[in-house]
Amino acid sequence: MKKNIASARINIESSHLLKVLNDSLPFDKELFKEDIKGSIAHARMLSNKEIISNDDFALIESGLNELLSDIESGKIELNEGDEDIHMAIERLLTAKIGDAAKRVHTARSRNDQVATDFRLYVQNNTIELANLLIRVIKSFINIAKDNTDTLLPGMTHLQHAQPINFGYHMLAYAVMFKRDYERFISSYDRNNISPLGCAALAGTPHPIDREQTAKELGFKEPSINCLDTVSDRDFALEILFNISTMMMHISRLSEELILWSTSEFKFVTLSDKHATGSSIMPQKKNPDIPELLRGKTGRAYGNLISLLTVMKGLPLAYNKDTQEDKEGVFDSVHTAKISLMVLIEMIDEMKVNKENMKKACKVGHLSATDLADYLVKNRDMPFRDAYHLVGNIVNEAEKLNKDISELSYQELKSIDNTFAQDVIEVLNITNSMNARVSKGGTSTKSTKEQIDILNSWLEKIVK
Repeated sequence: MKKNIASARINIESSHLLKVLNDSLPFDKELFKEDIKGSIAHARMLSNKEIISNDDFALIESGLNELLSDIESGKIELNEGDEDIHMAIERLLTAKIGDAAKRVHTARSRNDQVATDFRLYVQNNTIELANLLIRVIKSFINIAKDNTDTLLPGMTHLQHAQPINFGYHMLAYAVMFKRDYERFISSYDRNNISPLGCAALAGTPHPIDREQTAKELGFKEPSINCLDTVSDRDFALEILFNISTMMMHISRLSEELILWSTSEFKFVTLSDKHATGSSIMPQKKNPDIPELLRGKTGRAYGNLISLLTVMKGLPLAYNKDTQEDKEGVFDSVHTAKISLMVLIEMIDEMKVNKENMKKACKVGHLSATDLADYLVKNRDMPFRDAYHLVGNIVNEAEKLNKDISELSYQELKSIDNTFAQDVIEVLNITNSMNARVSKGGTSTKSTKEQIDILNSWLEKIVK
């Protein structure tokens, strides 16, 4: 019988079906870099504390570095029959350097080992995703700069509401992605603690130095309570939540791009690089990228709900259920990265059809609220009275088959003879957009101020 190096208690070979259910190497091999890095840090600390000899550490360090190089180059493939990445690395190291490899697991359990590996993976990818979000935000700022006076019908309930500019609309997404960035960075700071040295659940009697390993691995400090640490997967849930929220923002944008690229809107034209045709209809150009991004949002949600469900009934401390924590995180991280990269490319190469946007602003009486505000300011009319009067004017414009912005002064006078000539300027769509100069508003002036605010924020965080 082949001896299982991970168990001193089990005396017969595991069932084939148990191995199929239990073995995690097919997916957790993605953690090989983190596992090797953590093992080197742990062995160095053991050597410094004279728990293992300097000679053994030298063998362990060189052997692990050789393994890292061999795995990265493809010289060694992690597809053997090992239970998990930890046992695979330990077996390969033992084959390479002999008995010294058997000392590396001193004062360590797979419980704190996997918690360390997985946390390192999540922390590293949290920063990668945050950096990609910076690039996304810059893309939206750039398109906003070019469209601070490009008229667009702002909508509520997907109905024309008030005139805005397209740059302002794009900045709404820039601000969403700014919040996403801040969530990732907040999670990174909160979760930047080291599990290494917690052992199985209660610490170890060996005189280890957890501060040393925490510092070497880039963590701020060791965790406080080992019982919590080995069973904690909050950090994994946070990255899944952060990705899900970010993908929700991407999906909202995708929905608008899908609508805007239709023949009915024609507000934007996506590059042919980001579309496909039909297998039967030769004229078709389908917005596949935003559709795929919208669809992958549901996938990210599923990974979050899956891990929340796994964790909801687990007693302390470690339970094998938490082996189900990794595949969903790996999948969501990969999905998030490719989604952000393709989003950047798509936005950078998107054509804005300004005239079609402007034409759409002539539908839906977008300057009606401006007329009500005009009556409040210039005739001291209570807003609700002004609201109803403008509603009547809109009804009259509908009878004339006109937008309210197209009514002549004479037509307005025929409805209410107290109107002055300046009312025509109030109903002008461009004037309506530019009238909204309040902080955060849509005027060209306010939009440029928002661009300046975002650029100033970027300068502070991008070193």
